[in-house]
Order: sequence, then structure tokens, then C-alpha cells
Amino acid sequence: MSKTRFILQFAFAAVAAVGGAAFAQTYPTKPIKLIVPFPAGGTTDILARAVGNELTKAWGQQVIIDNRPGAGGNVGADIVAKSAPDGYTLLMGTVGTHAINQSLYAKLPYNPIKDFAPVTVVAAVPNVLVVNAALAEKNKIINVKTFIDYARANPGKLNMASSGNGTSIHLAGELFKTMTKTFMVHIPYRGSSPAITDLIGGQADLMFDNLPSALPFIKAGKLKALAVTSSKPSPALPGVPTVASAGGDLANYEASSWFGVLAPAGTPAEIVNKLQQEIARSLASPAVNEKLVAQGAEPVGNTPEQFSSFIQAETRKWSKVVKESGAKVD
Repeated sequence: MSKTRFILQFAFAAVAAVGGAAFAQTYPTKPIKLIVPFPAGGTTDILARAVGNELTKAWGQQVIIDNRPGAGGNVGADIVAKSAPDGYTLLMGTVGTHAINQSLYAKLPYNPIKDFAPVTVVAAVPNVLVVNAALAEKNKIINVKTFIDYARANPGKLNMASSGNGTSIHLAGELFKTMTKTFMVHIPYRGSSPAITDLIGGQADLMFDNLPSALPFIKAGKLKALAVTSSKPSPALPGVPTVASAGGDLANYEASSWFGVLAPAGTPAEIVNKLQQEIARSLASPAVNEKLVAQGAEPVGNTPEQFSSFIQAETRKWSKVVKESGAKVD
């Protein structure tokens, strides 16, 4: 490289750095769109609205929640991947959009690693195995063991709802089926809310739903909670054990979910860091923290670098789960 070219490149880099820093100081100057790749009412939506409300209060610019469901979160994720990298279009990504789908789908319209700038993990969330309350009462299903006994005695009779192909809700069920050698029919919906509606109505029989979206219906007695999918019980559901505590083939079962904010690749680091710092601050505030914990979520707020490493580790983990379960989506 010539000396002149090196000097020019250095100058351009310096101008870009100064411009990015100046942009970050004034950002945001207009409303921010936070895309949720699932319908309203599910856990992704619940967490996005919690984050959006806090950013709106902190910066005085409205954060607009834009629900764009479809293809297990791929539709919404792809919109953000192809948006301008200016901090005004963000994604509430999930373990599905950024760790599962690339192993599950033959082809994705976006690259989960190259097309995004991770901001922060908002929360980790256990899934919960819930069954239709009437079904549980009629067939004396009171725990994981009695549920497995019923499923084995009725192969193909149970309909297992999920929030969509490739979601952690789907894969949690596939992993359970593989480990227990049971056969249940998977019915994918366009989000947790319509799936739960059918589960309560009896059109579906069970679901491994994210805890925050299932919790109100569990407390209302409309759904029977059998176990959480995390490695330890959830304080939001006292008395409900883990799936793994059933022992036997399920001793190593663990399939939790996570949700995090991401920006399009190329978004200035100053903007990414400003977003991360404000989201982390809000998650650490007693009011927000206690509210999310009560809903069954565990607030996180880690750094962009930590989130990036976490995505890569989760991709390896879920790739193995997808392979072992045999789940595929064309």
C-alpha cells in the first residue's frame, strides 16, 4: 500500500469515527422502530414492549413496536437485516431467529451472524410444559411421568402446539419427544397467543410455551403446568418442578429461551453501545427487574461482545439438538 493511500484511509477512518461519535450524542432524533418477529401477546412482544417503554421514557422519542410474524421469526428478522444501519430499526431477536433457524431451515434469507450487530440479551426465559386443563383432569395427568405414560399409550393422539417452526417452543417439544420416545403431532402457529387460544379451547393438547406468556393462564387455572424446561425451578411458579427432575431419560433435559435486541450490521458502535447501556440500566432498575422476574423472565443486559459470543455458543448447542431430533423445515 502506498503512503498516500494509507494516509487517505486513515483520514477517512478518523472522519467516520468522529461522525459516529457525534451521531451517537444526538441519537435518537426521531422515533425508533423495534420489530417483533411474532404476533402481539407472546413473550417476544411482552419483552419488546417493556424495553420500548423504558427507552421512550429515557430519550423522549417513541419506540414503535412493529409485529412482523412469519416463518418462525425469519420474516421480521430479514426486514431488520436489510434495514439501514442507523439505529432506527431494531429487532427483538430470539433463540429461534439467531441460534436455531439456520440449522432447521434449508435456507435463510439472512445471515444471523454477519447481518446483525448484537446489542444485548434482554432476558432468559424458561419454557413450561402445559397441557389443556380438561385433558389433564380427565386423564389424571398430574406430572411429567403420568403425561409420558399417557403419551406412550396414545401415540399420535396428542397435538403439540408451538409458536412456529424453529422456535424454542417447537424444539423443546421435539427434544422431549426424542428423549422420551413418544410421538405427538406438531402443530405450528404464527405465535404463542393463537397457539394458547387453541390450547385452552381444546383444539391443541399441550405446548412447551415461554413462561411469561403462559403464566396468566396457568394462574387462572386454564392451563395445567407440569414442569419448566430450565435447569432449575422458576420462582414465578413455586412448586412446579423441572422436566429433568422426572429422571430417567430426561435427567439431562434443558431447553430454555432467550430474547435480545439486535441492530443491522454496520450500525455505528457508538449507537450500539448507547442502546446497550440504556437497556441494561432499565433492566437493572427495581421496577422493571421485579416486573420481569414476576412474569418468569430473568433480566440480563450483557454487553454486545458477550451477546455475540453467546449467539455463537447457542448456535452450536441448538445445531446438535436439531440434528438429534431430526426436525427440519423446507
